[in-house]
Amino acid sequence: MVSFDEPFRRQLRELFVWRRDVRRFRPDPLPSDAIERLIEIACLSPSVGLSQPWRFVIVEDKARRRAVIENFKACNADALQSYSGERAARYAALKLSGLEEAPGHLAVFAETTGNVGHGLGRATMPETVEYSVVAAVCSMWLAARAEGIGVGWVSILNPASIHEILVVPESWKFIGYFCVGYPEAEFDRPELEQADWEYRRASNEFAIRR
Repeated sequence: MVSFDEPFRRQLRELFVWRRDVRRFRPDPLPSDAIERLIEIACLSPSVGLSQPWRFVIVEDKARRRAVIENFKACNADALQSYSGERAARYAALKLSGLEEAPGHLAVFAETTGNVGHGLGRATMPETVEYSVVAAVCSMWLAARAEGIGVGWVSILNPASIHEILVVPESWKFIGYFCVGYPEAEFDRPELEQADWEYRRASNEFAIRR
């Protein structure tokens, strides 16, 4: 039986604390096998019915990367229009992606029609396919942080455009686009909290008893 001692549990908690959404990357290249190793760890994650619905696209082509960056810029400009006054000024000042600096780009999708797992667990909650992929992303994120690699989730993108840019099957649902690289600096507080955009609430605000 495998057991984990108290020092390990403390370090594990520290890993969660220091796992930040990175938007500022150094230009240093990643080791040649880094993203593949992170994907291997991500694939150890749980999935509904053991369906393993995660699909990873390592984006290396410069033209495709540029198309993703342009899509982000357009979507970000649209998002800015939904704010006004001081909040708009704060939004405009935020750095919301590291797409132009990060050495690694990774798109993650969920295969929504595969027969792996034979449908177990999905009849009542088909969205668990997507939840399974998000669990894999979280595993990958923690593994990256343990190696000193930073990950940034870029959500300000048009999913249909990403499908066209990356030429993936229609049955793949876009989950997220990730920048991967070494962070310029490391913090134990979210960048949005440091920028006074929002603050982290205590855990007791999110739990109830019945």
